[in-house]
Amino acid sequence: MIEKLLVANRGEIARRVFRTCRDLGIATVAVFSDADAGAPHVREADAAVRLPGDAPSDTYLRAESLIAAARAAGADAVHPGYGFLSENAGFARAVLDAGLTWVGPPPAAVAAMGSKTEAKRLMAAAGVPVLPQLDPAEVTEADLPILVKASAGGGGRGMRVVRDLAGLDERLAAAGREAASAFGDPAVFCEPLLERARHIEVQILADAHGTVWALGERECSIQRRHQKIVEEAPSPAVGPELRARLCAAAVDAARAIEYVGAGTVEFMLAPDGRFFFLEMNTRLQVEHPVTECVYGLDLVRLQLEIAEGERLPDEPPRPSGHAIEVRLYAEDPALDWRPAGGVLHAFDVPGVDARFAVPADGGLRLDAGYESGGEVGVHYDPMLAKVIAYAPTRAAAARRLRRALGGARLHGVTTNRELLVRVLGEKAFLAGDTHTGYLDEVGLETLARPLADERAVRLSALAAALADAAANRAGARVLGGLPAGWRNVPSQPQRKAFEGGIEVEYRLTRDGLVTGDAGDADNAAGTVALVGMSPEQVVLDVDGVRYAFDVQAVGGRVFVDSALGPVALTPEPRFADPSGQVAPGSLLAPMPGTVVRVETERGADVAEGQTLLILEAMKMEHRIAAPAAGTVAALNVTQGQQVEAGSVLAVISEGTPHT
Repeated sequence: MIEKLLVANRGEIARRVFRTCRDLGIATVAVFSDADAGAPHVREADAAVRLPGDAPSDTYLRAESLIAAARAAGADAVHPGYGFLSENAGFARAVLDAGLTWVGPPPAAVAAMGSKTEAKRLMAAAGVPVLPQLDPAEVTEADLPILVKASAGGGGRGMRVVRDLAGLDERLAAAGREAASAFGDPAVFCEPLLERARHIEVQILADAHGTVWALGERECSIQRRHQKIVEEAPSPAVGPELRARLCAAAVDAARAIEYVGAGTVEFMLAPDGRFFFLEMNTRLQVEHPVTECVYGLDLVRLQLEIAEGERLPDEPPRPSGHAIEVRLYAEDPALDWRPAGGVLHAFDVPGVDARFAVPADGGLRLDAGYESGGEVGVHYDPMLAKVIAYAPTRAAAARRLRRALGGARLHGVTTNRELLVRVLGEKAFLAGDTHTGYLDEVGLETLARPLADERAVRLSALAAALADAAANRAGARVLGGLPAGWRNVPSQPQRKAFEGGIEVEYRLTRDGLVTGDAGDADNAAGTVALVGMSPEQVVLDVDGVRYAFDVQAVGGRVFVDSALGPVALTPEPRFADPSGQVAPGSLLAPMPGTVVRVETERGADVAEGQTLLILEAMKMEHRIAAPAAGTVAALNVTQGQQVEAGSVLAVISEGTPHT
């Protein structure tokens, strides 16, 4: 029996495992880097051990440090979570050699699937359909398009699409660097890219006594950078006959390597109905909650029981209903999925029925690694949370999830919330017509646009101005009880400006609110009435319809939430700050990160779009390119240097390059 469990991971998955341990009466041990010292998973564990440093290579990827932490805290078992060392056979062996219980498959099974190339060979021998593997040195035009993949990893890292031979070498090198950073192994390989294919996976669970369950399939086709952002069970594209074949192939794959524990067999489903083995993840998946909901199971509990030697029943429970999960990321889809860091001033999803558990009667589940006030750093994956809706039908689950995301309070960090809400209401998605190229086909200009339209933005700006006036009035030393901005006789209107050319003006008179926003005919005088105002909330009657605007001013920004959509505003300063000015042609760091490669030098001539350097942040590489042709007048960074957001990386003197 496991008495004390160390989770060799962080964030959301550590909290998820801890929740089941509390139900089972198992004591818990967290590990944490210096960057995670104040993280929720550290507070929720019974004991916590520091891993000195910030970078994954110094902390969560150091097997010896994790085992030493388990010994120091008196743990008798280790759960790897997902990512980091969860699919590292050497770590699994080291845990067992230390006399600890490994909550995962046998090291031999992990090793067999650890190399994607070796995994394909084994699956082909077991009769599981596979795509051909291509030698990067022998790829020809006839092979294109192809996909470069990391041999030792997954989760979208170390993957690149190649559509022309001219870009092959660069993409191979970039994929190798990213794979080395994420998994400690730079090996990559190539395979044909299936266009308009679906990403389908089967959850398996096997005990040490020969029983193997296949818990249906999950649809994971909506991806960005080859990383899933929307997952659901069951797949709208899979019927009973195809499901039976997929599950049979998954069971064959598990039996071929004598698998024990929870795992996932992933397939690509071609438009013609053929499917091919993609990879096997020898761990718990990020998207496991949708399977838990549909089957009414706790997969972590089953992992722990299997590790203790328990038997599975001969047959799994029957599935029921539909579950959809979205991954809420701190990133900006409109800026090439640029990750965003900073303080998460508010994080509140309305209507949550369960956290890290299946809602008893259906509803909304939240698995989050962050809470309000937490800081999103640059060292780890930018996922904030998984939000899951479970309902009798797919349409009902999509509607519930869309409503909850649209009404969430997410202040301080840019997120992909708008894109997720748009996807959940988009025609092709609701029809189940998705594939791995879905986002490109529908277009980010459609999916990533703000939820609040121009009129909603102006009304939110008016509410922000009124809340600010109420806050100023509440803090006044004299006559603080007077209505904010009230005037007994006509006078000049109150004005407030926000970045982006947003300006509002208003007067509060004995006859009520008078707006002077002539830029929007719908906001003409007489159409907006003030019902109530305070520093935290303003209620407006707009053309006879009443709306409440919740306002939070923090961190130099104002966040306004209402039924019209969330709006984030930045007040214009009354006087420009000279220190914020930079030289023309300056290239600023879009986020904090590490310069992993410099591809130019001072005085070099560069073309428009030419890569100047590569910045790594949140475990992904980001290309910094020349905005126009010119000369590198200044280069302020070197390889390996840490930079802060907004720092000047280089200065390009635009114009005709030297000849």
